[in-house]
Amino acid sequence: MSSLRMPQSLAKRLGADTGEAVLRYELMEEQAASLGRAGRKVEAALAALRDHQGDAEARLALVKSAADALWGFLVQREVSGLRDRDRIVAEYAVPREVLVRVGAR
Repeated sequence: MSSLRMPQSLAKRLGADTGEAVLRYELMEEQAASLGRAGRKVEAALAALRDHQGDAEARLALVKSAADALWGFLVQREVSGLRDRDRIVAEYAVPREVLVRVGAR
């Protein structure tokens, strides 16, 4: 069985990529989608914290949850080469009580 392959001259003219380039693109696409999911998780955790009206113990659990979500997001961004932590803290309006718990277990 033989496989069909586009003539190389036509492939270049149409901008067809190599397998490596296609894989790299797909990995970058998944990385961006993953960052988006992590960012939404941070947003949801911070919103839950802002909206909380209950007791201190429940609030502490929300603070820990927000700190964990933020830590995961920041690590993922750093692995991706994005190291602008201060911008993220400002953009998401992260409260100090969450920041002091980032990375703490």
